[in-house]
Amino acid sequence: MVFSSLLFLFRFLPVSFIAYYAAPKRLKNLVLFLSSLFFYSWGEVRYFPIMLSIILVNYFAGLAIEKYRENIPLRRSVLTISIIFSVGFLAVFKYADFVISNINAWFKTGIPNLSLTLPLGISFYTFQIMTYTIDVYLQKAKAERNFIDFGTFVVLFPQLIAGPIVKFVDIHKELKSREITLDMVQQGIETFILGLGSKVLLANSIGSLWTELENIGFASVSTPLAWLGIIAYTLQIYFDFSGYSLMAIGLGKMLGFTFPQNFNYPYISRSIKEFWRRWHMTLSGWFREYLYFPLGGSRVGKGRAFFNLFVVWFCTGLWHGANWNFIFWGLYYFLFISLERLWLHSFLDKHKILSHIYALFVIVLGWGLFAITDLGQLGIFFSRLFSFTGGDDWMFYLRDYAEIFIFGILFSMPILNKIRDALPQKASMPVRIVFSGVVLLLSVAYLVDSSYNPFLYFRF
Repeated sequence: MVFSSLLFLFRFLPVSFIAYYAAPKRLKNLVLFLSSLFFYSWGEVRYFPIMLSIILVNYFAGLAIEKYRENIPLRRSVLTISIIFSVGFLAVFKYADFVISNINAWFKTGIPNLSLTLPLGISFYTFQIMTYTIDVYLQKAKAERNFIDFGTFVVLFPQLIAGPIVKFVDIHKELKSREITLDMVQQGIETFILGLGSKVLLANSIGSLWTELENIGFASVSTPLAWLGIIAYTLQIYFDFSGYSLMAIGLGKMLGFTFPQNFNYPYISRSIKEFWRRWHMTLSGWFREYLYFPLGGSRVGKGRAFFNLFVVWFCTGLWHGANWNFIFWGLYYFLFISLERLWLHSFLDKHKILSHIYALFVIVLGWGLFAITDLGQLGIFFSRLFSFTGGDDWMFYLRDYAEIFIFGILFSMPILNKIRDALPQKASMPVRIVFSGVVLLLSVAYLVDSSYNPFLYFRF
């Protein structure tokens, strides 16, 4: 089940944090482990055995890989089994019906779909747990012998459902020993509130415009309204996902963990390559380190390097969803990154304004590919974007959403950072406290009053 609101999180957090802070240091990971399992089971209790089995298999796989370090064939076999086991669940739950549907369409068969519900966060924790076994295999990390510590790494609740993807080597020291100071807690609270506001006040508010377009039907909207809608979705998905990432990073900080940054103002990019260094940074980093580099990266011939890019972007698209539009979305970015690598980057480097316009145009169109899973509807929508269909429907929506568009565009740029840096040191703390308090009150009021609270990335 996907949580319809964040109210459950507000009920869950106080009890968990009280128990965590009250527990002695040697028991804090146990409290986190049990709390995280409860958090996951509340949403997907029937999939609890799957989560537990993945933890157990990879825990013992890590021990075996380290024990038989000198026996390369055996070590490689254990790694292969652990990856197949973990990815196997992801493949069955996420991609089985996609494969069946395509077989039925191509070969005119009647194989019934499995119609399985996708376990929450399976794409994220599968990739996360693979970083452990692969790094142990490559001797970048030592196998974790404490089962509770390992289980805590896998199911740590702040980032369990939608990232960021945290590698074992990023937090293995903090799993063993971490200090929690009042300054860290304060920073964590501020970061959490900033993420909450991004998600609730910005993503939800502007995202309702895209939902309205879907309800109207793409065939019935004018060209200006179609562009207004896809720009709204562009802002929604950014504040939705970056907001959740900030909440996870903030909660991690309050628990004594430092999670990696996941977004760095991607819409100020001047190229698609730069965009993917700023968007979902832990995912792009994962593909670079665990797929692109092992394939040879760019250290091979030009043809092979472009093949490596093709594989990475095909997998990136497929990771996001079991549908052809996601595959096309990944290959769409492969095309532009390839063009930039061949010749376009030199032009972009010389033309600052044009490079920003180019990047935003490509990104916005890309979100159209991403948002619409029905290829027929996708064709209709894109025809509306470029058919110059007239109408005054857009004026009504622009009037209603003008303010949130302005806030969304402003906060998608590093404006808060510049304001914070410009403040005198003595004034910084009171301003931050007041700002956080206002954002928290507005966010809670919105949650209580609104039933529209989707998390776009929960479905991945």
